[in-house]
Amino acid sequence: MITVHTISELRNAVAEARRSGKRIGFVPTMGNLHAGHVALVDTARVHSDFVVASIFVNPLQFGPTEDLDKYPRTLAADQEKLAAAGCAVLFAPAVSEMYPEGMDHQTRVSVPVVSEGLCGGSRPGHFEGVATVVSKLFNMVQPDVAVFGEKDYQQLAVIRKMVNDLNMPIEIIGQPTVRDTDGLALSSRNGYLNGEQRATAPCLYSLLKQVAERIQAGRRHYPALLDEARQQLEADGLRVDYLELRQQGTLRPAAEADRQLVILLAVYVGNTRLIDNLSFELDI
Repeated sequence: MITVHTISELRNAVAEARRSGKRIGFVPTMGNLHAGHVALVDTARVHSDFVVASIFVNPLQFGPTEDLDKYPRTLAADQEKLAAAGCAVLFAPAVSEMYPEGMDHQTRVSVPVVSEGLCGGSRPGHFEGVATVVSKLFNMVQPDVAVFGEKDYQQLAVIRKMVNDLNMPIEIIGQPTVRDTDGLALSSRNGYLNGEQRATAPCLYSLLKQVAERIQAGRRHYPALLDEARQQLEADGLRVDYLELRQQGTLRPAAEADRQLVILLAVYVGNTRLIDNLSFELDI
């Protein structure tokens, strides 16, 4: 694996691979990689011949009170993981390389509807920052296929709509969430949890499964069901940002007639905000 830091170096490496007839896969990340990120690379390798990964902590998607400065930067360890996973090129640009005229003068990409509410409601401007940087990275790499984790369900929906709306010739693959043995979704933010908080955090996935089971069993008054679930989380000492039931894909609020559903939540465990989701299809 080679590591490049400029757009010109990146384009040269990809162009050489494409001249050799290789199909290009892409995995964009913010670094501090774990097994979930490695799974993205593994999937990209299945669907392509030449995998490019990026590591860029994107300031444009962080709010003024969020953890940009303390977000872990672990480039050396990340390089080892990516090389071991079979990544061909790592693109690790500086902020000045990505936004040479500064962020205030950067053209931005806004994806309507699916970016609204949920994390988009709690983090104003977040998905505009995500869509903008991913659009830029897509133009730099010009991949045939890109892989994103389903843990960030709303982000995946935003990327899919952006690619469809802007006619980008890129196949988007969603990678199922990778979980620890106790069910907690792997996340770079799990490292912020202390021992007691880490022991509590698996209740998020347990609750998602309970809600899905209750719906499968015939509970259809969704507001009351979700209110019960929120109270359960609060009783465990957690602060709920949101807990919602949506229709898969469109992310519009679920109606009783919908059969393809997804439960999404964001919860503060101490000061750490964790997200998770569970998709399912109604049998009845």
